[in-house]
Amino acid sequence: MSADSTVLDLARLRKSCGQCSLQQLCLPAGISGEELERLDELVKKRRPLERGDRLFRTGSALSALYVARTGSFKTVAMNEDGDEQIIGFHLPGELIGLDALGSGSHRCEAEALEGAEVCEIPMNELERVAQQVPGLQHQLLRIIGKSMELDQDHLGMLGRRHAAERVLLFVHGLSERLRSLGRPHDQFSLPMSREEIASYLGLVIETVSRSFTKLQEDGIISIRGRQLKILDSKRLSDAAHAPEQMRAAGR
Repeated sequence: MSADSTVLDLARLRKSCGQCSLQQLCLPAGISGEELERLDELVKKRRPLERGDRLFRTGSALSALYVARTGSFKTVAMNEDGDEQIIGFHLPGELIGLDALGSGSHRCEAEALEGAEVCEIPMNELERVAQQVPGLQHQLLRIIGKSMELDQDHLGMLGRRHAAERVLLFVHGLSERLRSLGRPHDQFSLPMSREEIASYLGLVIETVSRSFTKLQEDGIISIRGRQLKILDSKRLSDAAHAPEQMRAAGR
């Protein structure tokens, strides 16, 4: 497949950042109109990706950062046993590829969970423009900080001894991320499978299914297939923010 078949003409995208509904969640947030035009010049918009398509592979050199305009992605790494483990899920408006900023090569691979469309930001051009646009530098730091927060949240889930707590924190965290995107956050379709959730949480699929059933029996959620509805958002939030000892006592 040629480069021309995977990258749309930039002239058609001249004002794409200014028109994008994700603008306040992505790199353009807080950037002035003149600076936004500069950012627009370096953004490439790829054609839609299919489920299973990869943005980059483990060990590949950092050439670009990506933002999903539509669709969701997972990042996958190899664990100590040589098995694949999901280390992150990425929703529209979230930057993908930050793992390679330190070493210059990717320590994981990013794969589309569903049909998706991404903005591709060449790294060499981003560095050049960031030197000229102070607002972009600030926004990059904000996004990197947010990515670190998500990593900390993930570690917090894995640190819970009880599977039901991990699943509860996962549902609450996903709902909050959807809320920040301005999307329905009390009723939504899970872009990932039970097996993928299990990999992310360090559990087996049967345990994830039982935990979902327990949350449903407790009247906190309703779930059918991948369709999830939060029935009691207050209880979900209270449980997610309660100390671990209190959650354990309440089971």
